[in-house]
Amino acid sequence: MELKLSRRQALVSGAALPLAAALAGPARAQAEMLGEAFADHTRVALGDFEVTTILAGTRTVPNPHDIFGLNASDEEFAAAAEAAFIPADKAQFFFTPTLVNTGSELILFDTGLDGGAMAAALTAAGIAPESVDKVVITHMHGDHIGGLMGESGPTFANATYVTGAIENNHWSAQNNEGYEAKVRPLLEKFTFIDDGGSVAPGITGMLAAGHTPGHMVYQLESGGQRLMITADTANHYVWSLAHPEWEVSFDNDKAMAAESRKKVFGMIAADRIPFVGYHMPFPALGYVAAEGEGFRYVPTSYQFRLDES
Repeated sequence: MELKLSRRQALVSGAALPLAAALAGPARAQAEMLGEAFADHTRVALGDFEVTTILAGTRTVPNPHDIFGLNASDEEFAAAAEAAFIPADKAQFFFTPTLVNTGSELILFDTGLDGGAMAAALTAAGIAPESVDKVVITHMHGDHIGGLMGESGPTFANATYVTGAIENNHWSAQNNEGYEAKVRPLLEKFTFIDDGGSVAPGITGMLAAGHTPGHMVYQLESGGQRLMITADTANHYVWSLAHPEWEVSFDNDKAMAAESRKKVFGMIAADRIPFVGYHMPFPALGYVAAEGEGFRYVPTSYQFRLDES
């Protein structure tokens, strides 16, 4: 339908335009770009526990096929990336220690790459590094032990430490620079556990070797609820978790690591329990569903926000 204005209406309308512009005031400058912003920690309740995942670092890594899917073709790797809406030529790495408040202890699982960054990340989450009671090391790669020590000494001044006996025995015999600088100075404060060993009431270690000889995962259980801290059992939610048989360059024993992925995530999928994966997309908290020969990653949505009343 065509709208027609009379000459008088057109004149009145035209006269109103300068008045409207005057009332609107001066043109406003374009808003300043503030840059990207992401949450640096997430805190949820698990029974009587409080679980906080802490982003201790993140970086973009080129050529991920040099790391993941060493036994997969370029075509298979690219197809998996395309199906997941991620590029095949770069990946975003996340480093996510987990802090558990049991009500009587603050227990930190792994420490990131650097003591200063770890202390800053904890402080940003409202936790003073000196308030950490116990530090659990899942395995002794540099991005897990790097935060144990800073330029001024131990990052966690009042903490004791726990790790797997097999893991410590392996690295203590390697003359490894990271171990010598970060772990050995603290050995007198360490307790060593085996498969099934207890860190604290409701926190149990389980051997999941392959990534390293003594790599361990930990089950949390409180108030009838469970959660698994899986560390580096799977290092990527597509190229490792969805394809557990794909070889990963960081895995010490690639066949054993694949079996550990299938075993640990098979249990998690069957029991439908949440897990924290050290290198999963932050906040690193999710579920898995068995799918084909592997697992589909299901990030948490509102499961931990539901009112139980």
